[in-house]
Amino acid sequence: MLAGQTASGKSSIALELAEAHGLEIVTADAMQVYRGMDIGTAKPSAVEQRRVKHHLIDLVTPAESFSVAAYVEHAHSTIAAILERGSVPLVAGGTGFYLRALRQGLPTVPAADPEVQAPLWDEVERGRLSHLMAELAAVAPTDALRAGANPRRVVRSLEVLKRTGKPPSAFPYTAPRYSFSMLVLAPPPATLAERIAARTQTMFEAGLVAEVARLLEEYPVQATAFQAIGYKEVVDHVRGSCTLAEAIDRVTTATLRYAKRQRTWFKAEQGTTIVAAAGTKALPEVEEWLSALLGGR
Repeated sequence: MLAGQTASGKSSIALELAEAHGLEIVTADAMQVYRGMDIGTAKPSAVEQRRVKHHLIDLVTPAESFSVAAYVEHAHSTIAAILERGSVPLVAGGTGFYLRALRQGLPTVPAADPEVQAPLWDEVERGRLSHLMAELAAVAPTDALRAGANPRRVVRSLEVLKRTGKPPSAFPYTAPRYSFSMLVLAPPPATLAERIAARTQTMFEAGLVAEVARLLEEYPVQATAFQAIGYKEVVDHVRGSCTLAEAIDRVTTATLRYAKRQRTWFKAEQGTTIVAAAGTKALPEVEEWLSALLGGR
């Protein structure tokens, strides 16, 4: 597994390593599963996907929901097929919950109950997400950290808590199907901040606003896809709630906050190799780690 914070260079490094060693990339990104959400998710381009086989991209439309359980099911079948072909899968991405589910198994929480969630979503719509986050943090700090400011995760955690008296983290896990070695890119915050600002600007120059406008027209009703950073802020701009400059600033700020939460999350992961660099500067150490795993393959 090659993991790390957003904009740390995971995708480019994974591409180089996979091409050099004949690997297939199994993407672990909660937003790249959505078709049409390309620019704002930094999805590998068509050219890059022709260079190296990428899996678990473009699985559903933005109008559909997608769960960690669905991701694990897809990942397991994909990894099995790769191994059967005699190839090696490289799981790469920054969605910590997906990566943890592959390494540790899935939590055995009960299925979602829309009726219990309904009043919680009403609170979100009234602009009271911060109050829900505080409520969750007061009784289940681990779950609050995992949920961050993601409305879906906050609502889901509180729903489980209200129904069972236990937070999602209190439920046991299923047995993982495969074992993984994991390397995490953890560049200095100042370095990452520069990369985030540059990537945000690049996304807008590449047509992020047009992408969001097209998706809104095509999918006027979405599940949770447009809660993704880079989309919810641009939705506001497309609908006239903020200027372009404000949207760019909001995306940059939200991405920085997300990167901070990722850093905290990955620091808590056990048995990982940490590389305190980003992009090409991290490549030699990552190459050494991978070569040792492959054993000169």
